[in-house]
Amino acid sequence: MNLILYTVLILVSLGGIAAMILFLTARKFKVFEDPHIELVTETLPGANCGGCGFAGCRSLAEAIVKSEDSTGLFCPVGGNDVMKKVADLLGRKAQAKAPLVAVVRCSGSPNVRPRTNEYQGAVSCALIHAMYIGDTDCPYGCLGCGDCVRACNFDALHMDPETQLPVVDDARCTACGACVKACPRNIIELRIKSRHDRKIFVSCINKEKGGIAKKYCQVACIGCGKCFKVCQFDAITIADNLAYIDAKQCKMCRKCAPVCPTGAILEPNFPIRKTNGESTDMQAASSVLTS
Repeated sequence: MNLILYTVLILVSLGGIAAMILFLTARKFKVFEDPHIELVTETLPGANCGGCGFAGCRSLAEAIVKSEDSTGLFCPVGGNDVMKKVADLLGRKAQAKAPLVAVVRCSGSPNVRPRTNEYQGAVSCALIHAMYIGDTDCPYGCLGCGDCVRACNFDALHMDPETQLPVVDDARCTACGACVKACPRNIIELRIKSRHDRKIFVSCINKEKGGIAKKYCQVACIGCGKCFKVCQFDAITIADNLAYIDAKQCKMCRKCAPVCPTGAILEPNFPIRKTNGESTDMQAASSVLTS
């Protein structure tokens, strides 16, 4: 009987000592977390898309709370409204940022960029890009397998069965950048979102010389510089045989699109141009490709 009692006492004593050690250890190494982190996390949309550059919303919340002025920290999904709420929680001044939207810079549908071979294998742009040029002669154009569509968590992208190109739903796009990262050809770009979702951009990234680029695709930019010459706002640059329109500089004057000999400059959501009472073929094509 005494043996059993002694055993119980010893076990209780050891348990008490272990509990005390754990308690003191926890007190010594206790990590204090600012309660604002939880509040900011709850304010963020919870998409965990990585568009902010962090692994998830909580990581972004920690960075915002620990920073002094939140410069460079922005949630593209929540936008300015959510960031204002976050700033109010922390007693800071909100820093507004121009909304962005994804833009597909390729118009190489089958009728203007003929398929020269047939690919039979896994449906993956990344895989095809790693193996060979693709099923057309253009080494820069869209591969059409929809990696960007699968990467989008907001149902803002779909593949057009006719053009075999991805189409962005501006109303759903949150500019998280997942599609940009998923595209191995880098044809998707985040650009400033303007009123009525109007845009003017060069829908081509082919850096080949004009004749070669035109041979690969009828609507390729040939780097002729005509758009550059008519732009009065220094919004257009020519580099590597390719024109580029800077959305920050562009004033939407629309003088560049009509002079493009290949129709590589698109201007979706603008009123359709009319010549002698009829829509121009170039603008009509632009509307189809971006609808």
